[in-house]
Amino acid sequence: DTFLAADYSHPGDNIPPILAVAQQKDSNGLDLIKGILTGYEIQVNLVKGICLHEHKIDHIAHLGPSVAAGLGSLLNLDTETIYQSVQQALHTTISTRQSRKGDISSWKAFAPAHAGKLAIEAVDRCMRGERAPNPIYEGEDSVIARILSGPEAEYIVPLPEKGESKKAILETYTKEHSAEYQAQALIDLARDMRTKIKDFSKIESIEIHTSHHTHYVIGTGANDPQKMDPNASRETLDHSIMYIFAVALEDGKWHHEDSYKPERAKKETTVALWRKIKTFEDKDWTKKYHDKDPKKKCFGGRVVIKMKDGTKIEDELGIADANHWGKRPFERKNYIEKFVTLTQNFITK
Repeated sequence: DTFLAADYSHPGDNIPPILAVAQQKDSNGLDLIKGILTGYEIQVNLVKGICLHEHKIDHIAHLGPSVAAGLGSLLNLDTETIYQSVQQALHTTISTRQSRKGDISSWKAFAPAHAGKLAIEAVDRCMRGERAPNPIYEGEDSVIARILSGPEAEYIVPLPEKGESKKAILETYTKEHSAEYQAQALIDLARDMRTKIKDFSKIESIEIHTSHHTHYVIGTGANDPQKMDPNASRETLDHSIMYIFAVALEDGKWHHEDSYKPERAKKETTVALWRKIKTFEDKDWTKKYHDKDPKKKCFGGRVVIKMKDGTKIEDELGIADANHWGKRPFERKNYIEKFVTLTQNFITK
């Protein structure tokens, strides 16, 4: 899943470390749910209040604290122990965004698990009486002062009052397709637009007008030549909307393995189409991306396909089909189908 606001995140990354500890501790289902809800609550609200991306810090720095807090709820720890654990987890999980730039390796996929491991260890140490750098956010040489916007900066992180329900998990977005969230609506759009094209070789160019984040993170605005390279890693292709849109346009679908296979990326017609695609930042789409109203928040874009005969095919989609507000919001059966598809080679029914 994903949540996008001031920063980016995949809140589902909270679940594996919290579940692992629950298994080891023989925790009950209620405590597990409490832990997961707290993990989501902290991460979603940190993402609302603190932008790490503008300082080129990876969003894993929001995951360490959220996992630590979630473990605190799971284990019913006292406030002081959780406080120290959150600080220690943040201190040990700060890293730069280079893991998501250039030649992206499998470390991008492993980084959340590493942060979860560090958070588990932080909680374990604090349960034994160890303390943390304090205060880790607001101190003179702390994260805000030296890594974020400086000692005079002020951040507001919205958190529920004591006794108030934790509902942040309901604000997150499920991914139908195994690709960057900003690509979800554009995959759906490609699936629709392909029906209007008889011959893909007759395409002159494709323009994707989209938000600042999409253009600069997974678009041509990133200035990463690797995003246009047929020999790029799966992790790099996952961050190339040019590649993703080309494949979705040709195939009319997206598969979590087949769409990333080396032979798929090197297909001549795909490479030719891929290199005709450029992204452009559109201020209106950037505004929609940051809209406070979840019903109006959009992560898609407008696509202009120019044909060699001078005709144009234009369409837009702001919200992915599987989104809460999309054409086909995910239901229980869709979650089960996704789980079965992703795990069919690993576990038996």
